[in-house]
Amino acid sequence: MAQNSRTTDVEPQITARNERLSRRSYLRAAGSLAAATGLALGAVGTAAGDDGDYETITLDSGEDRLVSLEDGETLENVLFDCTAAGARVTIAAHATDWTIRNVGIKGEFDVGAPDAAFGISDLDGGESTIENVYIADGAVHGSQATGETAFWVSPEHNGHIDFRHVNVQNFPDNGIYASAPGGNGGGTVHIDECYAANNYVSNFRIGSAGSAVTNSSVHVDRDGYGGRGIWVWSPGTCEIDNCQLDMNGHNYAIDVGANGNGTSLTVTETDYSSDFHGGLNEKFGSSIEIDDSVGTNPEPEIPDGVPETPEAAASGDEGTSSADTGPSFTWFGF
Repeated sequence: MAQNSRTTDVEPQITARNERLSRRSYLRAAGSLAAATGLALGAVGTAAGDDGDYETITLDSGEDRLVSLEDGETLENVLFDCTAAGARVTIAAHATDWTIRNVGIKGEFDVGAPDAAFGISDLDGGESTIENVYIADGAVHGSQATGETAFWVSPEHNGHIDFRHVNVQNFPDNGIYASAPGGNGGGTVHIDECYAANNYVSNFRIGSAGSAVTNSSVHVDRDGYGGRGIWVWSPGTCEIDNCQLDMNGHNYAIDVGANGNGTSLTVTETDYSSDFHGGLNEKFGSSIEIDDSVGTNPEPEIPDGVPETPEAAASGDEGTSSADTGPSFTWFGF
């Protein structure tokens, strides 16, 4: 797969690998690659506090910064300013029991190749967390059929990841792309109290048995970015509960099954728009069990606690969890 041309401040070996691999492939190996080349990061700057303070890291034009988390590490209270031309950050967490909390990414990614802003997995059967994250400035469409992904969960994921209070918008290759562990690592994800808008291919994409989308909203009103509301791959069974899915005629609100494989889905306490071929699509023997509590008059709103600006996310102003998940530091790549 072709790779975009860019300058970067990381080591030449990493740059060469980036030129040969799509970021999706690269991120699957990011943990071991960072360790092999000395890019695993240490704590720098000041410890993140509970008073709304945060670190701002401003990227230069054309800069491609890699941030890697290892077992038990926390990335917290940081704003990545990617408003310069061609600037982007990649946050890779392929470890266990890690936390990404109070992180804002400012600026539309314009590199245009099939990359991912977050490449993540829990690789030791643990529980990891993504909480209070703003990545709603999005990315431009690439020169290929698809482009940037916001969150990519690698196939090897075998633990559990909680997404909570995430604002993801305007990405051309899925908002939260978490279907790959289904039939592979088998790890689960729970997307709760999150907001997605105008992400092409799909806004939320799950597939491993036990995964769920709850208390969340999807809103699509932008031409060219009108992906599915929720796409459920195999093997399932998965769950949608208390969601508002408004597609404005752009695509299916709920699509189940892919690549010749079916799945099963239960939907409760949810409203979805039916103006695109009825709003539901069952493929390859898939089934959607619709509860009597489900309607077709969605009223999508940004759930309480979801940050509406990158600064609000980084400062933690939106009421995130105060649970102790280990040492909290500001991190950055060189």
